[in-house]
Amino acid sequence: MNCPKCGSFHDKVLESRSNKEGTSIRRRRMCCDCGYRFTSYEHIERKPIVVVKKDGRHQTFDIGKVERGIRTCTEKLPIGQSEIEKTLRAIEDEVYERAQDNRNTISSREIGEATLRHLYPLSPVAYVRFAAVYRAFDTLDQFINEIETLNS
Repeated sequence: MNCPKCGSFHDKVLESRSNKEGTSIRRRRMCCDCGYRFTSYEHIERKPIVVVKKDGRHQTFDIGKVERGIRTCTEKLPIGQSEIEKTLRAIEDEVYERAQDNRNTISSREIGEATLRHLYPLSPVAYVRFAAVYRAFDTLDQFINEIETLNS
Protein backbone atom coordinates (compact mmCIF):
# COMPACT_ATOMS: atom_id res chain seq x y z
CA MET A 1 0.00 0.00 0.00
CA ASN A 2 1.54 3.32 -0.96
CA CYS A 3 1.40 6.30 1.36
CA PRO A 4 -1.07 8.97 0.17
CA LYS A 5 1.29 11.70 1.45
CA CYS A 6 4.78 10.70 0.26
CA GLY A 7 4.07 7.76 -2.07
CA SER A 8 6.32 5.30 -0.21
CA PHE A 9 5.37 1.62 -0.33
CA HIS A 10 6.92 0.98 3.09
CA ASP A 11 4.16 0.99 5.75
CA LYS A 12 3.00 -1.04 8.69
CA VAL A 13 -0.46 -1.99 9.93
CA LEU A 14 -1.22 -0.55 13.36
CA GLU A 15 -4.73 -1.97 13.81
CA SER A 16 -7.18 -4.20 11.88
CA ARG A 17 -10.88 -4.34 12.53
CA SER A 18 -13.68 -6.24 10.77
CA ASN A 19 -17.14 -4.73 10.38
CA LYS A 20 -20.09 -6.38 12.18
CA GLU A 21 -21.15 -8.47 9.18
CA GLY A 22 -17.62 -9.59 8.38
CA THR A 23 -17.81 -8.21 4.84
CA SER A 24 -14.90 -5.77 5.07
CA ILE A 25 -11.76 -5.08 7.06
CA ARG A 26 -10.58 -1.61 8.10
CA ARG A 27 -6.82 -1.23 8.60
CA ARG A 28 -5.05 1.71 10.24
CA ARG A 29 -1.63 2.07 8.67
CA MET A 30 1.46 4.20 9.25
CA CYS A 31 4.05 5.11 6.65
CA CYS A 32 7.48 4.03 7.89
CA ASP A 33 9.18 6.83 5.92
CA CYS A 34 7.17 9.96 6.79
CA GLY A 35 5.05 8.76 9.74
CA TYR A 36 1.72 9.68 8.06
CA ARG A 37 -1.24 7.62 9.32
CA PHE A 38 -4.01 6.54 6.98
CA THR A 39 -6.84 4.01 6.68
CA SER A 40 -7.39 1.33 4.07
CA TYR A 41 -10.36 -0.98 3.54
CA GLU A 42 -10.53 -4.50 2.15
CA HIS A 43 -13.71 -5.86 0.56
CA ILE A 44 -14.48 -9.17 -1.09
CA GLU A 45 -14.33 -8.80 -4.85
CA ARG A 46 -17.27 -10.49 -6.53
CA LYS A 47 -17.65 -11.43 -10.16
CA PRO A 48 -20.00 -9.10 -12.03
CA ILE A 49 -23.60 -10.26 -12.33
CA VAL A 50 -25.53 -9.90 -15.58
CA VAL A 51 -29.20 -8.96 -15.23
CA VAL A 52 -31.58 -10.11 -17.96
CA LYS A 53 -34.28 -7.46 -18.31
CA LYS A 54 -37.93 -8.13 -19.27
CA ASP A 55 -37.25 -7.08 -22.86
CA GLY A 56 -34.23 -9.40 -23.13
CA ARG A 57 -31.55 -6.74 -22.77
CA HIS A 58 -28.55 -7.48 -20.55
CA GLN A 59 -26.90 -5.11 -18.09
CA THR A 60 -24.58 -5.32 -15.12
CA PHE A 61 -26.21 -5.68 -11.69
CA ASP A 62 -26.20 -2.41 -9.75
CA ILE A 63 -27.37 -2.52 -6.13
CA GLY A 64 -27.73 1.26 -6.37
CA LYS A 65 -30.86 0.81 -8.49
CA VAL A 66 -32.40 -1.40 -5.83
CA GLU A 67 -31.36 1.13 -3.19
CA ARG A 68 -33.10 3.98 -5.03
CA GLY A 69 -36.31 1.92 -5.18
CA ILE A 70 -36.12 1.06 -1.50
CA ARG A 71 -35.39 4.64 -0.48
CA THR A 72 -38.39 5.83 -2.49
CA CYS A 73 -40.79 3.30 -0.98
CA THR A 74 -39.54 3.85 2.58
CA GLU A 75 -39.64 7.63 2.33
CA LYS A 76 -41.42 9.25 5.31
CA LEU A 77 -41.64 5.91 7.15
CA PRO A 78 -39.96 5.38 10.53
CA ILE A 79 -37.19 3.18 9.12
CA GLY A 80 -33.57 3.86 10.06
CA GLN A 81 -30.58 4.05 7.74
CA SER A 82 -29.01 0.98 9.35
CA GLU A 83 -32.16 -1.09 8.70
CA ILE A 84 -32.17 -0.07 5.05
CA GLU A 85 -28.46 -0.90 4.66
CA LYS A 86 -28.95 -4.29 6.34
CA THR A 87 -31.85 -5.03 3.98
CA LEU A 88 -29.77 -3.99 0.96
CA ARG A 89 -26.91 -6.29 2.02
CA ALA A 90 -29.35 -9.19 2.42
CA ILE A 91 -30.83 -8.55 -1.04
CA GLU A 92 -27.38 -8.24 -2.61
CA ASP A 93 -26.22 -11.48 -0.95
CA GLU A 94 -29.32 -13.31 -2.22
CA VAL A 95 -28.84 -11.95 -5.74
CA TYR A 96 -25.19 -13.07 -5.83
CA GLU A 97 -26.10 -16.49 -4.42
CA ARG A 98 -28.88 -17.05 -6.98
CA ALA A 99 -26.74 -15.77 -9.85
CA GLN A 100 -23.87 -18.14 -8.98
CA ASP A 101 -26.23 -21.05 -9.60
CA ASN A 102 -26.95 -19.66 -13.08
CA ARG A 103 -23.53 -18.69 -14.47
CA ASN A 104 -23.58 -15.19 -12.91
CA THR A 105 -26.89 -14.33 -14.58
CA ILE A 106 -30.19 -13.38 -12.95
CA SER A 107 -33.49 -12.02 -14.25
CA SER A 108 -34.80 -8.62 -13.19
CA ARG A 109 -37.95 -10.45 -12.02
CA GLU A 110 -35.90 -12.49 -9.52
CA ILE A 111 -34.30 -9.31 -8.19
CA GLY A 112 -37.71 -7.69 -7.76
CA GLU A 113 -39.12 -10.72 -5.95
CA ALA A 114 -36.06 -10.90 -3.67
CA THR A 115 -36.51 -7.23 -2.86
CA LEU A 116 -40.16 -7.79 -1.96
CA ARG A 117 -39.26 -10.76 0.28
CA HIS A 118 -36.81 -8.63 2.23
CA LEU A 119 -39.02 -5.51 2.33
CA TYR A 120 -42.05 -7.13 3.96
CA PRO A 121 -40.38 -7.79 7.34
CA LEU A 122 -38.98 -4.26 7.23
CA SER A 123 -42.35 -2.60 6.56
CA PRO A 124 -45.58 -3.91 4.98
CA VAL A 125 -46.30 -0.35 3.78
CA ALA A 126 -42.93 -0.16 2.01
CA TYR A 127 -43.65 -3.62 0.54
CA VAL A 128 -46.97 -2.44 -0.98
CA ARG A 129 -45.39 0.78 -2.28
CA PHE A 130 -42.57 -1.16 -3.95
CA ALA A 131 -44.97 -3.81 -5.29
CA ALA A 132 -47.18 -1.11 -6.81
CA VAL A 133 -44.31 0.20 -8.93
CA TYR A 134 -42.55 -3.12 -9.55
CA ARG A 135 -45.75 -4.93 -10.61
CA ALA A 136 -47.11 -1.80 -12.32
CA PHE A 137 -50.44 -1.56 -10.50
CA ASP A 138 -52.86 0.55 -12.48
CA THR A 139 -56.15 -0.22 -10.73
CA LEU A 140 -57.36 -0.01 -7.16
CA ASP A 141 -58.29 -3.70 -7.30
CA GLN A 142 -54.63 -4.64 -7.75
CA PHE A 143 -53.76 -2.77 -4.53
CA ILE A 144 -56.65 -4.42 -2.68
CA ASN A 145 -55.67 -7.90 -3.93
CA GLU A 146 -52.06 -7.40 -2.85
CA ILE A 147 -53.09 -6.22 0.62
CA GLU A 148 -55.58 -9.10 0.99
CA THR A 149 -52.82 -11.55 0.02
CA LEU A 150 -50.61 -10.09 2.75
CA ASN A 151 -53.36 -10.36 5.37
CA SER A 152 -54.13 -14.03 4.64
